Amino acid sequence: MKFCSECAHPVVQQIPPDDNRPRYVCTHCGTIHYQNPKMVIGSIPLWQEGGETRVLLCRRAIEPRYGYWTLPAGFMENNETTSDAAARETEEEAGANIRLQQLFAMLNVPHVHQVHMFYLADLLDLNYAAGVESLDVRLFSEAEIPWEEIAFPTITQTLRLLFEDLARIRNGEGDFRFHTRDITRPMRQS
Repeated sequence: MKFCSECAHPVVQQIPPDDNRPRYVCTHCGTIHYQNPKMVIGSIPLWQEGGETRVLLCRRAIEPRYGYWTLPAGFMENNETTSDAAARETEEEAGANIRLQQLFAMLNVPHVHQVHMFYLADLLDLNYAAGVESLDVRLFSEAEIPWEEIAFPTITQTLRLLFEDLARIRNGEGDFRFHTRDITRPMRQS
């Protein structure tokens, strides 16, 4: 940040008197510009087929990770609830008609200043289609998931948790659980 959004004067980075971390501060009008994590909200659209659960994934038509598979998700907008955001993103990216269920996963991704939240969702029909941000939309069983082509670690983690819960449910060991995880910066390979 270089300029104040209130008065357009240059900002400086300093620790305000009542704070404990550096913030962008306008020394002209006194505005403190707080920067907070962005919320990425999505759904896990599920379809039951022949006793098998399939999940709807979208192939990204945008960067980052163009051409990789993801769950329908995106940044939450102002004046939205998290469930509104999940339903909107699913409609925009997958053209899917869903019924949202409970919140399934919340993943903290501090190194990119994001929190990712995913709701379970029932697909109401098979009338889905790629939106402008998707090259393709397809149902996958666990065995068909293109694991090496998943766009983000949060999506891989969420899908693994989903299939772990489904295995537990098939064994009569309860229902879906709420999961929370911290996704740390991936290690670079040398």
